[in-house]
Amino acid sequence: MSDFQLKTPVAFIIFNRPDTTKRVFAEIAKARPPKLLVIADGPRTDRPDDVEKCAAARAIIDNVDWDCDVLTNYLDVNLGCKRRVSSGLDWVFNTVEEAIILEDDCLPHPTFFRFCEEMLEKYRDDERIAMISGDNFQFGRKRTEYSYYFSRYTHIWGWASWRRAWRNYDVDMKRWPEIRDGGWLEDLLGSKVSYLYWKYIFENVYKGKIDTWDYQWIFSCWIQGALTVIPNVNLVSNIGFGMKAEHTKVKDKFAEIETEPMSDPISHPEYILRDSKADFLVENKMFSGTSLMLRVIHRAINKLKGTHR
Repeated sequence: MSDFQLKTPVAFIIFNRPDTTKRVFAEIAKARPPKLLVIADGPRTDRPDDVEKCAAARAIIDNVDWDCDVLTNYLDVNLGCKRRVSSGLDWVFNTVEEAIILEDDCLPHPTFFRFCEEMLEKYRDDERIAMISGDNFQFGRKRTEYSYYFSRYTHIWGWASWRRAWRNYDVDMKRWPEIRDGGWLEDLLGSKVSYLYWKYIFENVYKGKIDTWDYQWIFSCWIQGALTVIPNVNLVSNIGFGMKAEHTKVKDKFAEIETEPMSDPISHPEYILRDSKADFLVENKMFSGTSLMLRVIHRAINKLKGTHR
């Protein structure tokens, strides 16, 4: 690891949490990316303290002390999570061909960067792969003897992707009615419970009732039949749970999961097949689960239009 020199640009999404921003920035600084692209929304008009907090978070970026091309995409007005993150990532992938992406509450293990860079190179021209995640939500279950496996789920607490994959992204989900009415979602998911959960989610995102950008990314990857590379150990810990957050106010089993180092060298599977057992566990514990409507309602409340993150 000591000989590793990161060559891939890093995109950093910040807002109004200088405390977590500082911790994540410290890990980015250790990786010393040659290019840092910073996305920031503007302060909310109904939160007077946002002005100071947003300024404090942005000031952290001024501490870049390595040879780095720093590009900023800062707004003076607040767009909210859906429009700010999606437009910011549009800017990133219009600027660079590929990037490693971290939000201000996603604390990476040092080997996260090496893992992302190697995966970006290996699958750069493979349209079957849409992204690389740093997240593993198997809670100690090892699904493969290799360093990673393939999933349908686009975990975005630390991830990486290419312009070629992001070009399929549509924040407005214009293809949703066709997919919904054609019965394709139920065919894709197989389970009636999962189908009802995701139909509810996608319908409310399409109607603008949920202010987020990430469900649209899942949708875009699913309709392309694209997979995610998932590390066999967890490489990123979400440190943003708590009352200061908008979407993750209540700590649960996914908060602050410990990270582990990625193996060196990375061992690659000889096939590209989705791990259905791993995906079943994620779907059951993170998404539809056993209390379907309670989880749906909870997520909807926490992502109501007009909130940020």
